[in-house]
Amino acid sequence: MTVDESQARYVDGITRLLPAGEQVRAVAQVRAGGGLTPAPPPQPSTPPATGGPGFLGVLLNVLSPNITFGRADNAVDWLFFGVGGRGEPDSQASVLHHALTVATKGSGLRTLVLAVTDQRLLLGATAPVGLLSSSAADERAQADIELLGSVPRTAVTARFGRYRLNWKRLRIDFADGSWLSFHVPLADSGRPLREVAAALSVG
Repeated sequence: MTVDESQARYVDGITRLLPAGEQVRAVAQVRAGGGLTPAPPPQPSTPPATGGPGFLGVLLNVLSPNITFGRADNAVDWLFFGVGGRGEPDSQASVLHHALTVATKGSGLRTLVLAVTDQRLLLGATAPVGLLSSSAADERAQADIELLGSVPRTAVTARFGRYRLNWKRLRIDFADGSWLSFHVPLADSGRPLREVAAALSVG
């Protein structure tokens, strides 16, 4: 296995998630691709809120009943980043994207990690750390990875390249026709993403 030195600290955490005999081939610290994303999985219905819209909500409705921040955000995402993933609500892309969204919305900062083994593609998130955490706490968190989802390698293909403002983007295509993208900051090396794509292309 060839792993970029900056990604090597995640290998131990991924290895702890694997059964005996499964081997890590590539690991990359990633961010979820910008742009429009797959539809979320169906959620259980929840009872309507009883507190009302509040003063601000009423005022905005009076001023403009058509104000919808969600649509505006989607338009900005599409304009600058295009499409970050597609898939029906029950697709593999939908399930994985929902899992990473929930994981990164909790308290503390978490890092997303993609890994390829000889059998699967894995998506994980490091343990949460605070803004003022020590370097020792960060190192412990990087080795304490929660598995968010996995897909058999035979059901996944990948390609690496540039797309709009995502200069270093990895697109993961699933057998059900859905797909997700991941990227790294412009200042970071794209080598880990290329290695993930290469590992997924090896039979």
